[in-house]
Amino acid sequence: MVRIQALDVMPSRGKPQFFPPDDGNEGKLRDMGGPQTTPHPYHGRKVALATKHQKERSLGQPLKHAVGLKLVVPAGLDTDLLGTFSGEVDRKGTPREVALQKARLGMKAAGLTLGLASEGSFGPDPRLPFVPADHELLGFVDDDLGIEVIEQVISSNTNFAHEAARTLEDLTDFLRRARFPSHGLIVRPNSGLQPGFLFKDITTIEALKEAVEQCACVSADGLAHVETDMRAHRNPTRRAVLREVAEGLGRRLKSVCPECGTPGWGLVDVSRGLPCEWCGGETELVRTEVYGCPRCLYRENRPRSDGLEAASPGDCAWCNP
Repeated sequence: MVRIQALDVMPSRGKPQFFPPDDGNEGKLRDMGGPQTTPHPYHGRKVALATKHQKERSLGQPLKHAVGLKLVVPAGLDTDLLGTFSGEVDRKGTPREVALQKARLGMKAAGLTLGLASEGSFGPDPRLPFVPADHELLGFVDDDLGIEVIEQVISSNTNFAHEAARTLEDLTDFLRRARFPSHGLIVRPNSGLQPGFLFKDITTIEALKEAVEQCACVSADGLAHVETDMRAHRNPTRRAVLREVAEGLGRRLKSVCPECGTPGWGLVDVSRGLPCEWCGGETELVRTEVYGCPRCLYRENRPRSDGLEAASPGDCAWCNP
């Protein structure tokens, strides 16, 4: 499983230090000079979560546990206007841009200065092209501090798949891989979207059979396109990955900048060029990790968190052309 996520960091001496919840200081910070505890800056604060697919079920507890945030879901907010998995609305912008746009829509609707939203993307794993992957990006906005914090995960833990079928009998193997019926399905004509022939929220064999028959009947090639429903409320596997990225954001918000003390210190970039262990030449693998602050833009270069100091010759363009 491949992940992109922030790591816990320890502030420099004399700065406030955030402690993990299991030490009895949930959502609190303690000054390094004494035992006195004070609440985390976000403890008890409300944050607007822009979602129409019950993502609060995955994101709420990790963020409350980490820093004491309370999620508020604005009523009537249609996040599908910014893009849908099933293709009716194309996503306009990068996952980061859309997540932050969603967060600000939620902030405006709820009248809050803190906002949160996620954006998921599904496709081939960047390292294993034949393996599907879930890229979850979580964007946090604090207009009081003027910061935007991004946390993301790339996970191979997904049921993402699709299949063209003429009848229900053609889907036997696909349904097992899709983890149906605990995970929902979406069906449309294989030749493309047609008005009135997009079926969502399919969780029973009966509904699936009817949708396949109708869509195959109107499709130019006589086939129905059946795909996994990747919306959070219909996909328990995606909810697990959302919880994972929320835990990462919680760790990041607990970590403060060693220069200005702002929450959100963490991994922001990487520097490539890890030397080959045979020839010493630079490779495309990550050499150092760049940690940074979302407010004062202070940066630190650090060795790889996994301790790797040299690349295999197999990753070297000179040794393995």
